[in-house]
Order: sequence, then C-alpha cells, then structure tokens
Amino acid sequence: MVTHDTISIANVMIAFVCLGLVLIGGLLVMMRLRHKYHPNLIGALIGAMLCFLLLEALPALT
Repeated sequence: MVTHDTISIANVMIAFVCLGLVLIGGLLVMMRLRHKYHPNLIGALIGAMLCFLLLEALPALT
C-alpha cells in the first residue's frame, strides 16, 4: 500500500495503534486471568510499553 498523503498516513498509524491496543490488551487480560498476576504488575507493563512507544514513535512523527 503506497500512501503519499499526510492524512492517510495518520489514519494508517491510528489503525495500527488501535489494533496493537486490542492485541496487547487481550494478552494482558489473559495473563491476569490465567496466571493471577497482580494489577500493579500489569499497570507497570502497560507503562513500560507506552514509554517504549513514545520513545520510538514520537521521533518518527516529528
């Protein structure tokens, strides 16, 4: 898929972010249900993933 428009690139990035949120959220829910992880651990994992996302994706957007 070739995109040259700024709006379409933003829409594709939003779509991939939403897909990633659904997949990662489902993974974290399954971890919580199967392994009985503490909610603070899951919150720490979410924070670490968001930090990694900001460090990697923010320079690509600017």
